[in-house]
Amino acid sequence: MISSSKLKSVDFYRKIPRDLTEASLSGAGLSIIAALAMVFLFGMELSNYLAVSTSTSVIVDRSSDGEFLRIDFNLSFPALSCEFASVDVSDVLGTNRLNITKTVRKYSIDRNLVPTGSEFHPGPIPTVSKHGDDVEENNEDGSVSLSSRNFESYSHQYPVLVVNFFAPWCYWSNRLKPSWEKTAKIMRERYDPEMDGRIILGKVDCTEELDLCRRHHIQGYPSIRIFRRGSDLKENQGHHDHESYYGDRDTESLVAAMETYVANIPKEAHVLALEDKSNKTVDPAKRPAPLTSGCRIEGFVRVKKVPGSVVISARSGSHSFDPSQINVSHYVTQFSFGKRLSAKMYNELKRLTPYVGVHHDRLAGQSYIVKHGDVNANVTIEHYLQIVKTELVTLRSSKELKLVEEYEYTAHSSLVHSFYVPVVKFHFEPSPMQVLVTEVPKSFSHFITNVCAIIGGVFTVAGILDSIFHNTLRLVKKVELGKNI
Repeated sequence: MISSSKLKSVDFYRKIPRDLTEASLSGAGLSIIAALAMVFLFGMELSNYLAVSTSTSVIVDRSSDGEFLRIDFNLSFPALSCEFASVDVSDVLGTNRLNITKTVRKYSIDRNLVPTGSEFHPGPIPTVSKHGDDVEENNEDGSVSLSSRNFESYSHQYPVLVVNFFAPWCYWSNRLKPSWEKTAKIMRERYDPEMDGRIILGKVDCTEELDLCRRHHIQGYPSIRIFRRGSDLKENQGHHDHESYYGDRDTESLVAAMETYVANIPKEAHVLALEDKSNKTVDPAKRPAPLTSGCRIEGFVRVKKVPGSVVISARSGSHSFDPSQINVSHYVTQFSFGKRLSAKMYNELKRLTPYVGVHHDRLAGQSYIVKHGDVNANVTIEHYLQIVKTELVTLRSSKELKLVEEYEYTAHSSLVHSFYVPVVKFHFEPSPMQVLVTEVPKSFSHFITNVCAIIGGVFTVAGILDSIFHNTLRLVKKVELGKNI
């Protein structure tokens, strides 16, 4: 049994009776300073403990071979019609996807980038299998030649006006010409313009009537438009309402289509100026014509993590385009890589690495506008993007836990004159390296140790300073007392 006297012999903190201690103003002042120093240093240590500590390293990209990269985009084209706007994707491995529509939406906009209606009809343009009659016959012109001078009068005179906007140099226009004239002649015989007057077919040469074709937003040849009296109302800054025909172009198919357009129109329609809209059926070969000349394209595509391109252009397998009349000027609202970050994840990203995320959407807010003219015709706009992946992980319980995966990129753009139809190209090149940012958790025991060191150190240093100061005062008093004696 250990006695209490032996236990007292190992006491590190032996007490001095209060009667043997002496208080002083200097000691009180030093104690206050020491206490403030302890509080200040404790606050700094606590702030350091709560602060995020990260380590950054550059390593080889850890993505798996089959992993895809998502590209989100929102682009506005003030002079490219939604009718032919196409989003294509290709890469160095041979992937080539044309006119992606499943994850892409298009909206007609005016030249001020203001939307003019709901979503432009989704899905690709129906494929034309018959571009004309197999056996061409020499037929007289059955369609009416239209120009800016007589277009309005014809559109108001006949309940249905079907117009072929063509270009003489266009291969598809020349394939259509014989069957179009033959169809026009047949419809004239069935529905005499003077006696019946329910339908008439016309044609417009867009190389001579540039303004008329621009007014109706014609960008591909041939374009067949269906104008119905009473529906082509000029309102909302000149927006119009008519339809485009995308069906087969042989005489039989054209005549069948024309018959459907007049099927529900009474013979007296040219007198009554009314349109019977009852029993209307959906015709897959007929769609609303574009409301304006502009288009906003938004959506996303998934690509392999290899160098490739996202191309936006005017594309059709049954139309021709005049490169000098295609303008791909655009405004970038969004063009980013990887998954969209929620507000919470974005705040987490900024908390861990304040400098990461600045170039997540480098092109956002940039505009690339080319004024149309002879000097600026046939301009292709190319963007070269180099992508770097940044991965944020945390070490908890000796395990690596991924927090955020984010992609940043640099961008360089150029305008290139070409003999081909102008396009917009986004060339992307993922880096084989990635930035790894690791959040290093701090030890609580280390924090407690530092707090104890602060308290003990300040207390000890203050005691030493107090002893030096007290002994110095005693020495000074002895010296003064010796001089007095």
